[in-house]
Amino acid sequence: MSKGSPVSPSLMATKAHHHGSASASNGAAGSKAAATTAVYGPNNTVGPTQMTGSEAIVRSLEELGVKDIFGLPGGAILPTYDPLMASGMNHVLVRHEQGAGHAAQGYAMVTGQVGVCIATSGPGATNLVTAIMDAHMDSVPIVAITGQVSSGVIGTDAFQEADIVGITMPITKHSYLVTDAQEIPRVLAEAFHLASTGRPGPVLVDVAKDAQQAKMTFSWPPVIELPGYRPVVRGHAKQLREAARLIAASKKPVLYVGGGVIKGHASVELLELAELTGIPVVTTLMARGAFPDSHPLHVGMPGMHGAVSAVTALQQADLLITLGARFDDRVTGVLSTFAPLAKVIHADVDPAEISKNRVADVPIVGSVKEIIPDLTAALKAEFADKGAPDLTDWWAFLGNLRDTYPLGWTEPEDGLTSPQRVIERIGALTGPEGVYVAGVGQHQMWASQFVKYERPHSWLNSGGAGTMGYAVPAAMGAKVGNPDRVVWAIDGDGCFQMTNQELATCAINKIPIKVAVINNSSLGMVRQWQTLFYEGRYSHTDLNTGHNTVRIPDFVKLADAYGCVGLRCERTEDIDATIEAALAINDRPVVIDFVVSPNSMVWPMVPSGVSNSQIQVARNLTPVWEEED
Repeated sequence: MSKGSPVSPSLMATKAHHHGSASASNGAAGSKAAATTAVYGPNNTVGPTQMTGSEAIVRSLEELGVKDIFGLPGGAILPTYDPLMASGMNHVLVRHEQGAGHAAQGYAMVTGQVGVCIATSGPGATNLVTAIMDAHMDSVPIVAITGQVSSGVIGTDAFQEADIVGITMPITKHSYLVTDAQEIPRVLAEAFHLASTGRPGPVLVDVAKDAQQAKMTFSWPPVIELPGYRPVVRGHAKQLREAARLIAASKKPVLYVGGGVIKGHASVELLELAELTGIPVVTTLMARGAFPDSHPLHVGMPGMHGAVSAVTALQQADLLITLGARFDDRVTGVLSTFAPLAKVIHADVDPAEISKNRVADVPIVGSVKEIIPDLTAALKAEFADKGAPDLTDWWAFLGNLRDTYPLGWTEPEDGLTSPQRVIERIGALTGPEGVYVAGVGQHQMWASQFVKYERPHSWLNSGGAGTMGYAVPAAMGAKVGNPDRVVWAIDGDGCFQMTNQELATCAINKIPIKVAVINNSSLGMVRQWQTLFYEGRYSHTDLNTGHNTVRIPDFVKLADAYGCVGLRCERTEDIDATIEAALAINDRPVVIDFVVSPNSMVWPMVPSGVSNSQIQVARNLTPVWEEED
């Protein structure tokens, strides 16, 4: 992954009591970080001022430049909600704490700033855990602030007490428990710095109720020292020269682009590198939009449901130039058979990722924002001396694959609408300036395949965790963060029923997201696996929502009950008109119930537990490379 957004607050600091981010290794250059004070947000210097710990929380967030917060109050965080009422920050009252966490994620993904969510102790805090874990898996910078019972009763099983620091320790960059009000400004400044620098991720700040109520002396900026926390920015020059040498000598190279290029805001730099070299580019599920889909160098998305051209490019490559990717199992398939002929250049801001799954021949620790331009410069020097590699034969092979195995779908035989067509038309009618947020499952894969992504930060999904219920609240946060763009939540009927209560939040707060419910009356991806691998035994995957006499629930009535516009589309010929009707409504949320076939499947597919060379383009068809043989 790459470092945090340049528009996030930056703090030059050393030293961190920190887990989840190691100091530089693998020959990387040292950090520029140095111990100092920091100025956040409006660049204020605040002299010593008496206030409560709760007021210090609010004031610190203001000084950190926070504009929007997602949360839900309760007893242990109540002291902080009192001064929050007088703040100029926009607080969005959610209906479930999980929604606050996902909204903070969506906000962070489209703005490049740290997302903020607040909850109370006990169940309020534990309801945030799913979103925190999701942010950890996908390297999203959020700060979660939770109330805790008073310090005197911590550990006594007091009412609504939970050890949220212990619970979240494995799924955060750092988790704090604050029992001294005087520590609040420093801890919050540290939290924002940790969340947004190096490999981005979630930080939890748990504040005891008596610390919120106690008097303290506030001043800004705080003096911070983070022992051991030195994220490396620049790649080692020797490693960059070696990478350039390998690229110049390769015959079948591939730029394997991961989500770190999105997090590191390095899409412009990637485009320059690709066009200099002419090397084919694959963008993972988390990197969709990092490189334009329409660009002739783009050969698709790799992975379990990737394009044949992208999956095969990786399998047949002699060199992988891996930028901000982590060799996830959904990309590699059986790891021992992945890209067997390829040497590996691996650039990542997190040294723990390098050689974790696949040994790197050339490891480069640092931010892709810095590494890619340096690699481009090294390649210009290398090409000036030896010339660029001739990739004519490689492109002839990959071009034939793109032409032979384009992404597409077969119309369902049951007469119901094709879900792929619905999603393709949403993307076509909304265009590349829209933001598309998916839940998890078939609709997620179809949204990654059939919407054309031309820019970064236009595609949000739960990649590593695969969290059902992500789409609606994440879309809500994305719309708050970027209100001028059309934001679609493309959701399955199963996912939608997990967090659809946030429609009330959207309606009351005038957050006009658009929700496309791909209603196949089932847990679609689970059903697909039951079809393929369990001989059609559909154990508990029928949701009974779309194809019976009575709809349970009726999503149009549900939308109306939440103060949204509810639409239903059951015929292919009505798809465009229904989408256009939704696009014309901008004063409140819109929910469209797209009744689609439950028999549609996601193809291509690499079945679990086999090599990527076994990719199949449809059910009952021979794997591509057996067919070619």
